[in-house]
Amino acid sequence: MKAKEKDINFEEAMDSLEEIVQQLESGDVPLEKAIELFQDGMKMAHLCSSKLELVEKKIEILIEENGSLVKKPFTPGDNKGELDT
Repeated sequence: MKAKEKDINFEEAMDSLEEIVQQLESGDVPLEKAIELFQDGMKMAHLCSSKLELVEKKIEILIEENGSLVKKPFTPGDNKGELDT
């Protein structure tokens, strides 16, 4: 992976991936360019996945129950992990 790709944040990688998908979906891209875009898209998807895995590991460390760390999978819509406001 290039140093430039490591420096990109998650949001930038997602924006780049969305642009690539839009270009590919347009159908107006020559085959060689489409292959190049696909390869770039795969790199961005892998980068996003890696960054999400890192964040997930950090969150697992922060979850605490009964004085000891307990790994819990994140479930969207599960209100148990939300802070009371």
